[in-house]
Amino acid sequence: MVAILGLRGDAQTPQNPPPQNPPPPDAQQQPPQPTFRAGINFVRVDVILTDRNGNQIVDLQPSDFEVFEDNKAQKIESFKFVKLDGGSADSVREPPRQIRTDDDEEAEAARDDVRLFAIFLDDYHVRRGTSMSARVQLAKFVETQIGPSDMIGVMYPLESTSSVRMTRNHSAVTRALQQFLGRKYEYEPKNQFEENYAHYPTETVERIRTQVSMSAIKSLIVHMGSLKEGRKALILVSEGFTYMVPPQMRNRDATMPGVGNPDAFNPFAGQNSPTEDRAAWMANMDIDSDLRELYDTANRNNVSIYSVDPRGLATNEFDINENINLVSDSKYLQSTMDTLRVLAENTDGRAIVNRNDIAAGMRQITRDSSAYYLLGYNSTQAPADGKFHEIKVRVKRPGVQVRARKGYWAMTAEDTAHALAPKKAERPSEVTNALNAVAARTSSAAVVRTWVGTSRAENGKTRVTFVWEPIPRTPGDAASLRSEPASRVSIMAVGGDGSPYYRGKVEGAPASGTMPARGGQISFDVNPGKVQMRLSVEGANSQVLDTETRDLTVPDLTSPQAMLGTPAIYRARTLRDFQALKTDASAMPVATREFTRTDRVLVRIPAYGPGDTAPKLSVHLLNRAGQSMAEVPIAPAPSPGEQQLELPLSGLATGEYLIEIKAVSEAGEAKELLGFRVTG
Repeated sequence: MVAILGLRGDAQTPQNPPPQNPPPPDAQQQPPQPTFRAGINFVRVDVILTDRNGNQIVDLQPSDFEVFEDNKAQKIESFKFVKLDGGSADSVREPPRQIRTDDDEEAEAARDDVRLFAIFLDDYHVRRGTSMSARVQLAKFVETQIGPSDMIGVMYPLESTSSVRMTRNHSAVTRALQQFLGRKYEYEPKNQFEENYAHYPTETVERIRTQVSMSAIKSLIVHMGSLKEGRKALILVSEGFTYMVPPQMRNRDATMPGVGNPDAFNPFAGQNSPTEDRAAWMANMDIDSDLRELYDTANRNNVSIYSVDPRGLATNEFDINENINLVSDSKYLQSTMDTLRVLAENTDGRAIVNRNDIAAGMRQITRDSSAYYLLGYNSTQAPADGKFHEIKVRVKRPGVQVRARKGYWAMTAEDTAHALAPKKAERPSEVTNALNAVAARTSSAAVVRTWVGTSRAENGKTRVTFVWEPIPRTPGDAASLRSEPASRVSIMAVGGDGSPYYRGKVEGAPASGTMPARGGQISFDVNPGKVQMRLSVEGANSQVLDTETRDLTVPDLTSPQAMLGTPAIYRARTLRDFQALKTDASAMPVATREFTRTDRVLVRIPAYGPGDTAPKLSVHLLNRAGQSMAEVPIAPAPSPGEQQLELPLSGLATGEYLIEIKAVSEAGEAKELLGFRVTG
């Protein structure tokens, strides 16, 4: 799929949205479902009920339940049995919505009929060999248990939640799982962050790694809680946590096993040692405290943790070359497994440990999210103390296993005031559209990214500039779907009446070694109105890699009022290149809208008034809510009819921003919003 950015009109607005299937007759006759948000003191509890054989119980009524908050009985005011299948049934009302933007993610995850999952791949605490044997089963879980409407994301310890997207692109998730590679007890640094502590003692490095993993898990839990109020499942793939390693592994430099460690080759070092027992007791106290903070956060956000130990039926914690005696090995194995059980048991999840067929055990994850009761009550205590309040659910029927959230964290007085405050005005649609253009993802089969811009030409025509750039191959991308990188793009442009405007090839710079071909650009003049562009992406051997047809609406830039052409963005890596770029009228724009804070970015704006006059331009930097942050100075550009500005990125935090461009003349005003994203 070819991604076209830049030109407004039909290129961005689907003419025929996909038809929506009408609901089945029985769905139309059902009464409206109860609303579960009944006020700031309303509490919602999801309850899973099973019999002695693990079968779900689906025939209970409200009178069969009792709910207690801090041991005080509560009146059940809303009741619903939820049964979901991930959108696999034929009765689905409409096709699952594709997740392209943050707004899509938030809107879809919040729906009651959507199941939300996340997989945390704790590579710091999974052996390399274990990960290679387990990733097939993890991928199988996604392929067989996750339905079309389910949303799922994947995260590693060193990732930020801002880079994690809950998606319905399950094939991309499967590819990511198939590349999972554990690094437990491997200390070669892979990035600058790890370089900072790589040569610390092994025990210090292990403590840092555990704290990094726990911090990342906590961030992921909070992110999931912000997306959905109901039950959510976090699948933690890990062999467990510890703040301590045996004496045989306590090296002065984690990257140099055995160096400076007198116990490295003594398998019985530390056995029956009171000093070791005291150290283990202190380390367990620390890990228990951090685990408690983690599962408290999960309970606060109604996230159930499903701990998956990829070792299967584990018999040892350490490899034979690490010289650990069997007694010590057994203690460490039990200790790390217990951390997984603690997280699961305290968050209404399950610990899938000591199972060789982990895919079979993981089927319970979707079962738990597929059938449960939703009970709602207004707290008689109406707490506003910001404290944790325990919830207990009892069922009058004997022989029933009850699983429910442990409780909830009450709002503070400040939170209550915020919740009761008048609702803020919604973000303008034009701001949302500009941000959506930034966040739009190309398909997994995309090979190039393109940009189409317009500017004023002679004789009442409009100049169309086409730019293409290759999408770099990345792990898990669709590189396997194409045998070679893009080398050129063939273009045929015709008017609404079929008259030809342009036909030719836009060559890129040749590929060199592992570097793909560099993109290219071409310009041609057309009459304002409808234009169809037919694109064919080719490799170096003339193999067709992709094709695309787009219908565009080309503006008339000779109108008497103020007009804006398409703003073009240019990027340089060094100050010297940037200074040269500012005077280069023939420089090629970039199609991407994602930059780092070290990039040097220039924006050129074609602006036209009546005749040959130039309108007055003003440019402001906006945040993602559409609020003005600063005015951006502009200067003349090397081409007539254009002005340019330097986009300040170094002082911006990671996130999405907009540039608001206004052109004002005596004949009117024109406005354009240009979105972009800043990464770390």
